[in-house]
Amino acid sequence: MTTTMKHALRSAWAWLAEPTLMRRSVASVLVAFVVVWAVLLGYNFVNYKHTITRDPGLMKYGDAVLDSLTQVTDPAHAATAVAATDHWTNIRRRQIGLLPGVQMHELLDAASGQRVFASPGLQNAALPPAAPRAEPFIEEAALQGRSFRIYTGRNARWVLRVFETKRTDSNFLQYNGRALLPYLLLASPFVLLAVWLSVRHGLRPLQQLASRIAQRGQDDLQSVGFNARHRELKPLEQSLDHLFAQLRQKVDRERAFVQDAAHEIRTPLAVITAQAHVMARSPSEEERAQAQAHLEQAIARTSHLAQQLLDLAALDDAQRPAPRDLDVAQWLRGALAQAAPQAMARQIELSLDAPDTLPARLDQPAFESIAHNLLDNALRYTPDGGNVAVALRHTGAALQLSVQDDGPGIPVTEHQRVFERFYRGAGHAANGSGLGLAIVRQAVLRMGGQVQIGVGVNGKGVGFFVSIPLPHSA
Repeated sequence: MTTTMKHALRSAWAWLAEPTLMRRSVASVLVAFVVVWAVLLGYNFVNYKHTITRDPGLMKYGDAVLDSLTQVTDPAHAATAVAATDHWTNIRRRQIGLLPGVQMHELLDAASGQRVFASPGLQNAALPPAAPRAEPFIEEAALQGRSFRIYTGRNARWVLRVFETKRTDSNFLQYNGRALLPYLLLASPFVLLAVWLSVRHGLRPLQQLASRIAQRGQDDLQSVGFNARHRELKPLEQSLDHLFAQLRQKVDRERAFVQDAAHEIRTPLAVITAQAHVMARSPSEEERAQAQAHLEQAIARTSHLAQQLLDLAALDDAQRPAPRDLDVAQWLRGALAQAAPQAMARQIELSLDAPDTLPARLDQPAFESIAHNLLDNALRYTPDGGNVAVALRHTGAALQLSVQDDGPGIPVTEHQRVFERFYRGAGHAANGSGLGLAIVRQAVLRMGGQVQIGVGVNGKGVGFFVSIPLPHSA
């Protein structure tokens, strides 16, 4: 086989293996035909089993043959009539494919009990005697290794017995399965053609929508503008418009974030450059020491800003870490212990109201970001000699964390804006990047919680109250 032929075969196989809605619809119709065929076959089989218990077919046949012999008194004529009936009945059964195609007859003289006629298959067989019953009846008996249903009926002149091979379930299913199949095969091309046309026509609006989206530029995030007329396509168009709107908001937010970050980091870098120049050029030891102090402050501010930017980027990441088991109360005590030197240097009273232990299963990095930034924000804006109160509770299925201070507070008009990135309220002397509360809000949203602003210690300052649901709390 040449390379070209192999490539053609692989291409053809790939085309056949590729899933398409058209082939799926056609396959569904074919499966439906098979199911219909099986249901019809099952329906006929149930009716057959119900009918066979009464066996009206054999009973009606035997009564009809017996009635035809009512006016016949001559044994020869009667034998001829029954022989003809036997011959043509079995020919007809074989023509229509009725399995098994055997039906045998025996005619007896009612008065003497002498046999007048017997089918060839019964002539040398040992038959059970006919029961002397006035009414026709059907019984089952084994004959020559096969099961038979036997009709027995009598009138004043004759006793007629009809032996019919008992049909097995497999015989019935085979016969009826073949009988139903031609009708389904005849109907399938017309149904498949209708399905093919309907699917092809129905997919045309979807193809038009796909073509319109494919023609859009890589920076085009405007609405699709397809104006779908079909009810099935409207949810798709609405979902695409919603997706593009989210992407536009994300791009705008990221663009603004980059611009604000560049602006914020430019100031400490300028300070670092200027102070480094002073340290290198100034002949005064006092000026160099002062420049070094300013340089260290600028480096610390730049490092803090970079860390907050990394924290915010991590919280924006769609990949969330798996929840961890954490003793929140013990961890919070450790965080306050790390902040204690900073509070003591400024004579700020730092207090904690929390249970001895509070185990919970939560997003640990997000919770740590909330606690660290709220505590840092409180210590940064609380004046020397002030108070910072931290409280932790577990109420119901939620974790409650509050950080309050008695600093200058936040005007009500700025309560919503303080959570914006790089926003810093007017009138504050403390240095900050304006990212701490934005990180808190993002972390709280990632944990499915809420953050609210209220009053601080003794009705002064400001308080931040965080509620975090704990569906899997320990």
